[in-house]
Amino acid sequence: MEGFLDVLDPLDSRQFAIAIKRLADCLSFGSDRSPFLGSGVEYVQSRHYQPGDPVRAIDWRVTARTGKPHIKEYEAPKRLPCWLLIDTSASMVTGSQPKTKYAQALHIAGGLAYACLDRMSPVGVLGIGERAFRVEPSLSRQQVLEWLLRLRHYRYDEGTSLGRRASELAARLNSRALIIVLSDLHTGDGIAPLKQLGQKNDVVVVQLRDPAERSLRGSGIFRAREAETGRDFVTHGRARFLDDTELQRDLKRAGVDRFVVDTDQPFAHRLRHFFLSRALLGKGAR
Repeated sequence: MEGFLDVLDPLDSRQFAIAIKRLADCLSFGSDRSPFLGSGVEYVQSRHYQPGDPVRAIDWRVTARTGKPHIKEYEAPKRLPCWLLIDTSASMVTGSQPKTKYAQALHIAGGLAYACLDRMSPVGVLGIGERAFRVEPSLSRQQVLEWLLRLRHYRYDEGTSLGRRASELAARLNSRALIIVLSDLHTGDGIAPLKQLGQKNDVVVVQLRDPAERSLRGSGIFRAREAETGRDFVTHGRARFLDDTELQRDLKRAGVDRFVVDTDQPFAHRLRHFFLSRALLGKGAR
């Protein structure tokens, strides 16, 4: 791929595929009610029994009351299509750890995509860097692996387009969807469009964070440059690059749930419990 570099990830293509499958298994394990679906099978009505109907579907209460056999009818499961918005910008491919925020984001995107496909929820992807990258939702596991391998190449000169791409997606969606944003949120114009998306969709942000963004203890005062915008700033070892409290407040007001992944810490089981808790609380089933 001209102009692109190989992904900052020690895993080869085969190892990468195995890793995302293991993450998908972790996300799906032990959950009868999928965190990636809308409302499940629901009773609709009872009707007269017809030859060939399954005996186990008989509504015994109505049958006893009317004296005629009836069976229960259920609404088919509502499976939300899932859109993964993946940040391909420069700030995602720089960091202090061997595995960058971008490499970690692709790992998580793959695990989430496979977990959705296991529950027959179609998956699409939208790049929110400067490159034009969009794949419409489908149930093809091979298609997911193909776009993941394509995205394992990166550039050092991309900015973020979260705000613009989120607004475009909100305008073109005709039905409710699960939107998962994988980004370090190094942008100032993304919260309002996410709020717009959240008015009719279920929106989640998985925020990738390098330990250097938490703090640089003992480093004193220094001058730094933000990788994506090129903005120079002065900070010190006790300062945080991002105002986490303000960010969390803005996302909460927008009705967007956030899960933070630190690139130097394990995350798989916490991520599973995060999505499971959302399902138990009924989020995504509205």
